[in-house]
Amino acid sequence: MRFPQACLLIACAALAPLLLGGCSILREFGPVVEVHTLPAREAIELKRGDILTRGKLSDATVQTIRVAALDEQACAKPISSECAEALATVTGVATDRRLAALSELWLAQAQAMKPGSAQQAAWLETIRYAYAYLFLGDHTPGERAFEDRQTQVRDWYNYAVEHAATGMFEVRQQMPTQLPDQTSWNIAGWELKLDMRGARLPGTTAVPAELLPASSLSFRGLRSLYRRDGFGAELVAVIPDESLSAAPTRGGRPAAKHDQQPLPWSEMPAPSMTVLLHPDGDNLDSVLHARTARLTVHDPYVESAIMLRGQRVPLAANFTAGYGVWLARANFNRQSLRSLLGREGGIDRPHVYLMQPYDPNRRIIVMLHGLASSPEAWVELANEILGDEALRQHYQIWQVYYPTNMPVALNHAMIRRALGDTLTHFDPSGQAPASSDLVLVGHSMGGVIARLMVSSTDQSLVQLAADHSRLTPQQIRRIDPMLRFEPFPNVSSAIFIAAPHRGTSVAGGRLGRWMAGFIRFPITVLEELAHTLVPDAAASSHESLGHIPNSVDNLDENDPFVRTAADFPISTQVRYHSIVAQANAEVALADSDDGLVPYRSAHLPGAQSEKIIISGHSVQQSAAAVLEIQRILREDIALREAHFMQP
Repeated sequence: MRFPQACLLIACAALAPLLLGGCSILREFGPVVEVHTLPAREAIELKRGDILTRGKLSDATVQTIRVAALDEQACAKPISSECAEALATVTGVATDRRLAALSELWLAQAQAMKPGSAQQAAWLETIRYAYAYLFLGDHTPGERAFEDRQTQVRDWYNYAVEHAATGMFEVRQQMPTQLPDQTSWNIAGWELKLDMRGARLPGTTAVPAELLPASSLSFRGLRSLYRRDGFGAELVAVIPDESLSAAPTRGGRPAAKHDQQPLPWSEMPAPSMTVLLHPDGDNLDSVLHARTARLTVHDPYVESAIMLRGQRVPLAANFTAGYGVWLARANFNRQSLRSLLGREGGIDRPHVYLMQPYDPNRRIIVMLHGLASSPEAWVELANEILGDEALRQHYQIWQVYYPTNMPVALNHAMIRRALGDTLTHFDPSGQAPASSDLVLVGHSMGGVIARLMVSSTDQSLVQLAADHSRLTPQQIRRIDPMLRFEPFPNVSSAIFIAAPHRGTSVAGGRLGRWMAGFIRFPITVLEELAHTLVPDAAASSHESLGHIPNSVDNLDENDPFVRTAADFPISTQVRYHSIVAQANAEVALADSDDGLVPYRSAHLPGAQSEKIIISGHSVQQSAAAVLEIQRILREDIALREAHFMQP
């Protein structure tokens, strides 16, 4: 029997308040669950988004707040620490889940605060809980290797250490400059112990002039940024000039202590470093209540990983940032042009720049730039080698910066002396692996000089000086070391790039002669030459030198020096390679050039390899040339290892 329609309406009206009010009989069914399909982008953002990437707490942290029965709206206000303090006392929530959420909550608070002691305290709390999660939680780092949450927490730790360390540095700037290997001071209620034993700072450096977070640096003019994911903050320490030298600098080069002559070398003035902060404690409870911590500094070229709490932990590193900061601040572009023209503000002698702290166990790559150039010529190649783990483990880079207006013979002699003095300084006994199997890489005129360094001569240059100069036999004898030489010791490989071994017609043409007319030698060089050739004459008696050809003169294909040097025999102990640029692929190779250097001048018989690249003269910057040099270096490693494995 059916109810009348009116009765049905009355029944529904009576039940409605119970249904809308959620009567106790119906509560056991809970809220209505709905399902939605998210686009892939939103799904990934939901999993990986956090306070660093989107300015809001991660979904995992929000869920932890809900599970812990905390006020979600109150916890969304980062300026208050009440939520973090409340979550720290909650029981019944998994340890990993709670520690990770606490780290992000403190990070959110630190970001919302102004610099000062309170913010430092928030950074340190972020570090404490992230460190506890990573090493003292429910699982080991290896067990969480594929978890997004662990990557988030690691990033929070690294970010907080970066800001805590730079904040401590600012405090440290107010303290005495002489810093022992270990020291301690109080910040934000914590006792922080600094351990610098793993750092390698150049010169007499005790404290950097600046400490820059690598993550905040952006570079233009570099194809790639090379870094290594891992644990720790990636920083760049900018070294003050007075720490690199004991006397004021001159022409961009540090001066030697108690000496008017500049040192012929200097180490990278902006080395990269990795910094860790370790809260003290033997277990989770002691770490969560610690008020002391150690800040350790590590050289990423020496340490790729450390043992921490029984775990092998890879160290984060940035191999491009320090190099980029140095190039950006060095002002080589303007200085190299002044050097070519012999104007004030240029350089008057070669200088060797070490791209990383000297390592006695890594082979040395010596890079020689070309005419009117500087270390900027090697920006792509050097960066790619620094970023290649295999090459980085086997090689270290030395870049020679020299005045490109000088006669090639004079530059060659001065570069030999600068390299020899640098090697002697770092390896007085000459027994370190770094002092053997050197690799020379030269572009353009630098390639011509590199070839001279692996060649030997007899009387030909002496005879040339007698026939084509106004020098007396006695004066020629005084410059004999410039005119007679043997291959530079311990060079095993050389790479010549777009090198005019037999000169170029451009240097002797109208443009070359016009350019050569603007070149002047620095007064200091003229005085030194005058003193060498005519020691009893007045230092200003430059006319006694006669006509000295400059670098452009020497690169003329009809110049007697370059024609003579082209026939010097290359050492049989040196494996050499050529990279030749061809500007127009449609021109026959034998008749081609790169816009400046013809193939017939760049080609060297007997080379282990010759790579032709369609490019202009600045081919050393091309990706194809960089790849070819990397191939040669890897091949060199394999040959050397095979040699040592032979019985």
